[in-house]
Amino acid sequence: MPKRVDHDERRTEIAEALLRVAGRRGLHAVGMRDVAAEAGVSLRLVQYYFETKEKLLLHGLRQLTERFGERVAAQVRAAGDHPGPRTVIEALLMASLPLDEESRVFHLVYTSYAVLSVTDRALAEQPFIRDPEAAEERLTALLEQAEDAGLTRPGVDARIEAVSLLALSAGLGTSILVGQRSARTAADALDRHLDRIFQDRSGSPLAERIAQ
Repeated sequence: MPKRVDHDERRTEIAEALLRVAGRRGLHAVGMRDVAAEAGVSLRLVQYYFETKEKLLLHGLRQLTERFGERVAAQVRAAGDHPGPRTVIEALLMASLPLDEESRVFHLVYTSYAVLSVTDRALAEQPFIRDPEAAEERLTALLEQAEDAGLTRPGVDARIEAVSLLALSAGLGTSILVGQRSARTAADALDRHLDRIFQDRSGSPLAERIAQ
């Protein structure tokens, strides 16, 4: 009796191969034939599951997004049973910095996709471009929650601060990626910005939480 194929598992394996190649060579240099070779399957099989390179890239990005959510959730759980808004925000921002191989690939692939989509209409039409809006909404809601609880400094604009934090995090992540600054320096910059938003710090400085 022929072995039953788990199509979701096969899709995941192919997407994982995409991310490994992209992590080594950059997203711009990845072709479907490269992914097939990395996954140990035929090009035809990759094309069967993902008709175009754009669809393959989008699926890989979705997997990265899911992992990112899991990383944030794990950091929030580690903070205790009832983490405050600042703790959740810190977890979200720190999870996006390239501090290990998985987060390095996350930042590299996401940044590469955004840059490529500027000149590639097929990529730009994929729903990935709307994903950062979800992060902005979440950060805004957390800051509004903090404001309602009297945890923020007077005059804080939750929406503007959410936009600023995301832009700062993205820029710092890229600077770490290219070796412009250390992870501890980036974490210190995030901490100082959060100190200007919140009345009190919820725990130890972010830089001290980074492994030596």
